[in-house]
Amino acid sequence: MRRSAGIALWRRGADGVEVLLGHMGGPFWPRKDDGAWSFPKGEHGPDEEPVDVARREFEEETGSPAPPDLVPLGELRVTSGKVLALWAAEGDLDAGACVSNTFELEWPPRSGRFQEFPEVDRSAWFGAAEARAKLVTGQVPFLDRLLEQVAAR
Repeated sequence: MRRSAGIALWRRGADGVEVLLGHMGGPFWPRKDDGAWSFPKGEHGPDEEPVDVARREFEEETGSPAPPDLVPLGELRVTSGKVLALWAAEGDLDAGACVSNTFELEWPPRSGRFQEFPEVDRSAWFGAAEARAKLVTGQVPFLDRLLEQVAAR
């Protein structure tokens, strides 16, 4: 079973809670918006600690160090079939300054030509209602868990 781990960074905005999301990079996502954004996250192997992977992936996909204080939001099987573990952290950063790592992909398919693409091509802050529309479907329950936790504080 494939596993991923990530961090949901949130802050209090003028209209309530806002979350940092990254738009998925690569050739399949440039014209998609709703359902094409994700919390910073990435896959890991069985010998890696998920929280360590969450911190590493946050830094790789935003270019900023992960926040120190993480609160677990649990695990979910997302639509890709992976099990995703997510942690929440309150914090702030300049979404426009986020810089992601890259990956290589044969593109166009079967062309023999390999291109490099960013894992995340842009990042932005979204209020809860807009984040619900932007997030890939399988991650929406994490948004609900985060909002419940913040409300209980």
